[in-house]
Amino acid sequence: MSKFLWKSLLAAPAFLGAAVAFSGNAVAAEASETVSVDALTAAEPVQLAQVTSVSELSDVSPSDWAFTALQRLVEEYGCIEGYPDRTYRGNRAMTRYEFAAGLNACLDVVIQLIDTVDQDQLDTILRLQEEFAAELATLRGRVDTLETDVAELEANQFSTTTTLRGLGLANLVIPFDAPAGADDTTFEYRARMNFDTSFTGEDRLRVRFQAGDNAGALAPFGLAASGGGNDNVTLNDVYYSFPIGERLSAIVAANSIVTDDFVSSTIVPFDGPAVADPSGPVFYDQFAGGDGVAAGVNFALTENFILDLGYASGNDAAGLTPSNPANGIFDNNSYIAQLNYLSDGIIDAAVAYIGGDGGTADDAIAGLLSLDFGGFIIGGYYAAVDGTAGQDLDSWQAGVAFPDFLGTGNQAGLYYAAIGDATAGVDPYLIEGYYEFALNEYLTVTPALIYGDLDTNVAGADDSRFWGAIRTTFSF
Repeated sequence: MSKFLWKSLLAAPAFLGAAVAFSGNAVAAEASETVSVDALTAAEPVQLAQVTSVSELSDVSPSDWAFTALQRLVEEYGCIEGYPDRTYRGNRAMTRYEFAAGLNACLDVVIQLIDTVDQDQLDTILRLQEEFAAELATLRGRVDTLETDVAELEANQFSTTTTLRGLGLANLVIPFDAPAGADDTTFEYRARMNFDTSFTGEDRLRVRFQAGDNAGALAPFGLAASGGGNDNVTLNDVYYSFPIGERLSAIVAANSIVTDDFVSSTIVPFDGPAVADPSGPVFYDQFAGGDGVAAGVNFALTENFILDLGYASGNDAAGLTPSNPANGIFDNNSYIAQLNYLSDGIIDAAVAYIGGDGGTADDAIAGLLSLDFGGFIIGGYYAAVDGTAGQDLDSWQAGVAFPDFLGTGNQAGLYYAAIGDATAGVDPYLIEGYYEFALNEYLTVTPALIYGDLDTNVAGADDSRFWGAIRTTFSF
């Protein structure tokens, strides 16, 4: 196929663009001023000057948004002219007569290019059209089907701003070695339906409904994804998160937001993939609050340093908010400040302070660290925690995780967690080995082996527990 044929085919978009530009300027001219036909015909004709290079137009520069289009139309097709003073006046509104003259000049070039196509080239085009007729028909059918599907989705969509997301967790826990009364196989579940709404594309209004049960699995340590609720559907989350400029984001909540919900990262790699609750930093959970009004901000001091601040009020035992009406929303509360260093390299770290006037602790100071060596991650934390009655509730954790182990998206891990206890001389701990296996984007299975020692210091008491657990996660 000759160069002329390709030029004629390639010229069409450029000429169409020129026509759109001409017509757009014509509309702009009409919108700004109404001119009669008699006035136009009585005006002196403008003598335009033919140019062979866009550089000959003194008011056109490479930084102009339409420079490339003008360059092609002038230098490749020769159908754009300038004013006698070698200006183009691209921002000037044009008349319909000028539009017609410019369009006619470009169409003349198209006709000349088409005239250069010989019969052999036309025969080639027709042969290719016939040869790929079935494929073209298939593509046409697929496009028609897509258009029909899109129209149906638009007509029946749930919302233009709200997305429904679901999550279901099933936990089967089997005691391998436990004293009588603690050796029953248990099953727990948690189901969530999240309605996420965005008004700007960067904010999120979440309303979450949740149901689950609490069979006391892994007692007294508990599961990381415990449902609670005794099969009752509850309004578990109501919050709105939104950016304030480029470095600051905020969250305002009506319920269920507390301590680690405010932070950019809990740092340790086991928080989420592992099955037992001590896989996440325990000190976050030792403070009251979270069932009432809450608010927090995340401030990016630099690209890597982020400051998290949060405050949450709480409910009393009867579910009233606040527990003491005289204190308003500043009762039974918790507050947190955490400074994070988050990088794409080896080190992620944070220091945190938490205080409150409820729960089992008064305040806590903690340091968290994660070292990512590519094939494996070493992580953990240490927290100095003061109990409400002056007890020492210090806790710590250390372990190793292997991301993408035996497949992308999987994780294997092993960690040790020392759990603070209000009883003097009692230092319970837990060890867990787990493997989070993603079967596909919707289904994940996590088997785990868990050993815990309650360390009750009671004579004759069997303090050890050994469990096998399987967690299955469904999401959409």
